Amino acid sequence: MLLVIDVGNSNTVMGAYLGKELVSDWRIATDKDRTVDEYAMLVHNLFNLAGMKFDQLSAVMISCVVPPMLNSLEALCRKYFKLVPLVVGPGVKTGMPILYDNPKEVGADRIVNAVAAYDKWHCGMIVVDFGTATTFDVISAAGEYQGGAIAPGIGISADALFARASKLPRVEFSRPPQVVAKNTVNSIQAGIFFGYVGLVEGIVTRMRQELGQPLMVIATGGLAASIAGASAMIDSIEPFLTLEGLRILYERNL
Repeated sequence: MLLVIDVGNSNTVMGAYLGKELVSDWRIATDKDRTVDEYAMLVHNLFNLAGMKFDQLSAVMISCVVPPMLNSLEALCRKYFKLVPLVVGPGVKTGMPILYDNPKEVGADRIVNAVAAYDKWHCGMIVVDFGTATTFDVISAAGEYQGGAIAPGIGISADALFARASKLPRVEFSRPPQVVAKNTVNSIQAGIFFGYVGLVEGIVTRMRQELGQPLMVIATGGLAASIAGASAMIDSIEPFLTLEGLRILYERNL
C-alpha cells in the first residue's frame, strides 16, 4: 500500500492507494509544532478508523511546502513505518519539462497538480488550486509546465478584511443570494465570493489571450467546488488531484 502525503500551509492531506485506487483519504491541520510521536498517534488513530495498520504500507511519497514539517514526516516514516519516503524535489523524475526561469522555485504542489492534470487529459490547460494561496498553473498541449500566477487565498483575504475593518463581522464563506446584497453579512459574502469568481475568470481570460489557446480549466483545493459552481469557465473539479499526482510521480520513480 502506498501512502501519499501533501503538506500545505493550512492543511495536510493524506491518501492510501492500493494500485491506482484511492482507498482512504484524510485531511488534518498542518502544525509544525507537533512532535514526531504526536503525528504518529494521530496517523495511527486515522488508520485504525479506516481498518488499516502501519505494517500494510510499502512506500510513502511526500510533497511539502512547509520546510519544518519535512523533517518530522521523514522521521515519522523511518521510526514508525520503517520506510524511507520519496520526497518531491530535485532529482525526482516528473516527466514534465519545467519552463520556469528557475525550476527550483516552483512549489512541489504546483508541479504535482500539473503532472496529474496532464496525465488525465493530455491537452493545454490551466490548473487553479484554491489553497492558502490561489495558484494558476499553465500546462501546454505538449505537456510542458509553462508558469502561472499566485494570488492570496480566499481565507487570507477574508482574515485581512476582518482584522483591518473593526466594525465588520466575521462571516462564513458562502455564496450569497445576490450580488447586490441587502445586509452587511451578505455584502461581505458577495464581495469575497464573487470577487474570487471574478479573479479566476479574469486571470483565466488573460492567460488564454496571452497564449492564444482555448485552455481547459481544472479546479482543485478545498473551496474549488464552491467557486466552480458560479463560473462557467471551470471545466472540471478534481478534489484529489494532488494525491493522484503523487501516486503518478511515485510510479515514475520506481
